[in-house]
Amino acid sequence: MKWNKYTIKTTTQAVDFIGGMLIELGIDSMEVEDNVQITNEEKEKLFIDYLPDLPQDDGIAYISFYTEESEKDADEKQLLDKIREKLKEAKDFLDVGEGTIKKSMTEDIDWVNNWKKYFKSFTVGKFFIKPTWEKMDAGHEEMQMIEIDPGTAFGTGKHETTQLCIHQLTNYVRPKDRILDLGCGSGILSIVAKKLGAGEIVMTDIDEAAVSAVSENFQANHLPMDDVEVIQGNVLEEEEMQKYFSEKQFDIVVANILADVIVPVAEIVDKFLKKDGIFISSGIIYMKEDEVTDAINQNEFLEFIHVAKQGDWRAVMARKR
Repeated sequence: MKWNKYTIKTTTQAVDFIGGMLIELGIDSMEVEDNVQITNEEKEKLFIDYLPDLPQDDGIAYISFYTEESEKDADEKQLLDKIREKLKEAKDFLDVGEGTIKKSMTEDIDWVNNWKKYFKSFTVGKFFIKPTWEKMDAGHEEMQMIEIDPGTAFGTGKHETTQLCIHQLTNYVRPKDRILDLGCGSGILSIVAKKLGAGEIVMTDIDEAAVSAVSENFQANHLPMDDVEVIQGNVLEEEEMQKYFSEKQFDIVVANILADVIVPVAEIVDKFLKKDGIFISSGIIYMKEDEVTDAINQNEFLEFIHVAKQGDWRAVMARKR
């Protein structure tokens, strides 16, 4: 689908005002581009594979919003006239900068593919992980190769939280183990588990893009999906899913999500595990480590094992008693 893209050139100090103004006009989705440096507090909250390398802040900001290409010319003119009128009124009390509005066209494919230029091959433990569009590095032929193309699903393996999980899966996965992957994203952790000899694998994610991404990535790695199941849904909200996982009984449950999700998962994950089964949780910023370990310790059926650390991120491991 093609979209009309409108970009307002303004100042960083006017971003919040203009954002609120656009919401009042019925625009509830927008993007902001500026060179404002990321604070340490913001870094702690980020959960992305690549941090931007920003030039010096020049005080200029660009706010973009989108409409469908089929939008009528009259409706477009009316909307832009309202925006210009409000920007002109705001000049009396706020530096809105140029206030110019530039129109361009964009397509969905831009969103899907633009990130690819940042994704390069790398190693984690015994694994050489590369994007599907790169050739095999001759210097890593002795390592286990994983090819990954996340598409719109989360998970290249580059982020510290994913690497923490890969290391822990290497420690704990045994041949024929049954694995539950909560928040599977691209499926990279389940692919790692399969490469380590795991048997049946069940994956779940709230994002429907994960379902197609998993299938494509398993195919790219020449892994059959005869004993692999991918379920879209939220394990915290769907009782039928919880019941299904409880009946399955897994050797390992891995959850690379966020601390605020792992805490409630820790209250129920013991139901999904066999006796002595392992719970690997990651996506935990260091400031949230105590919250997760406390949640695990409050579950009488779980025994805390240890915490693994990489940079500001943590993985917390537990065993079912």
